[in-house]
Amino acid sequence: MIEQAILEITAELSQAKNIVIVPHKGPDGDAMGSTLALMHFLRNKGHKVHVITPNDYPKFLKWLPGNDEVIIYEKDKSKAENLINEADLVFALDFNHLDRSGDMQEILTASEAVFIMIDHHREPSDFANYTYSDAEMSSTCEMVYHFIDKLRAVPKITSEIATCLYVGIMTDTGSFRFSATSAKTHRVIADLIDKGAVNYEIHNNVFDTFNESRLQLLGTALQNLRVKPEYKTAYISLTQEELDKNNFQKGDTEGFVNYGLSIEGVVFAVIFIENKQEEIIKISFRSKGEFNVNKFARTHFGGGGHNNAAGGKSDLSMENTIVKFNSILPEYKELQK
Repeated sequence: MIEQAILEITAELSQAKNIVIVPHKGPDGDAMGSTLALMHFLRNKGHKVHVITPNDYPKFLKWLPGNDEVIIYEKDKSKAENLINEADLVFALDFNHLDRSGDMQEILTASEAVFIMIDHHREPSDFANYTYSDAEMSSTCEMVYHFIDKLRAVPKITSEIATCLYVGIMTDTGSFRFSATSAKTHRVIADLIDKGAVNYEIHNNVFDTFNESRLQLLGTALQNLRVKPEYKTAYISLTQEELDKNNFQKGDTEGFVNYGLSIEGVVFAVIFIENKQEEIIKISFRSKGEFNVNKFARTHFGGGGHNNAAGGKSDLSMENTIVKFNSILPEYKELQK
C-alpha cells in the first residue's frame, strides 16, 4: 500500500468508534486467522471491533484465540446487521468481490462505512475505499502482517495475533509447500514463532483433531480417485449420499484434493463434492508448476482463485459435471508436456 493510503487509513482508524471485520462465505484458515488476528490487533489499540462471518466454519479452527467472540451472520442476523449499520469502518479480508460474502452482500452494499480490503486473490473489484491487493502473496494473513508493519506496529504483535497469522499462512500454503511460499513468507513465520506462535501445537490443533468418520470419508474419497495419465490429471468425487453415510461435518474434506497431486506425474488435481442443499457440485482445483487453475476455473466452472489453487461450481449432476470436465481436458495440451 502506498504511503499516502497508510496515512489516510491511520487517520480513519483514529476516528473510528466501531469496526467490523468480515471474511468470505465458508471461511477457511486464512480467512479466520486474518480476521481474528486483526481483531486482536485493533482491540489492543483501544478500538471496538467485531468479527462477523457469513456462515459457520470448520471445527478445527474453533480453538483460535478469540473464536468465542465471533458472530455468525446466519445464526444471529439481527445482531450482525445492527453492528454493520453502526460501523464506521469495515475490513473485508480474504475476498475481493462482495458477492463472496454470501447473504451479507445486501447489508454490506448498503453500509455507509469506510471499507478497507486486504486480499490476495486475482482480479479484485473496486467496492472498497482502500484496497491492499497482492495476488503474489502467500495468504491474506501474510498481508495482514505486512499491513501491521506498514502501521509500524510489528512489535505490538502478541502471541494471540502471531498464532492466528501462523494458522492462515500455514493452511493457505499447504504447510509451506505451495509456490507462493517465498523467502519473505518464511521470515514472517520465523518472526511469528519468535512472538509466541507455537508451531507444533498449531499443526496438531489444525491437522490432528479429526474423528474416525472423517478418516472413513477420506477412505471413500480415495476409493473414488480416478487418474487420467494422458492429461497428468487426477480427480475425486463425493456424492451427498457418501457424505451423509460418513457423518460429514463442515471442513471434513479439507485437503482431500491434494492427494491427487501426490501421485507421480500428476500436475492437476480436482475434487467434486455434491451439495444437495444448494443443488450444486462444489469443485476445488489444485495444480503444480505453470498450469493455471484460476484460468481453468473461471473459464469453465464460474470460479477462480490463484494460479495453483482455485474453486468453482457446477449446476449439472455429478455424472454430467465429470463428463463435462473430461471433455474439456483435451483442450489443455500443456498438461501433457
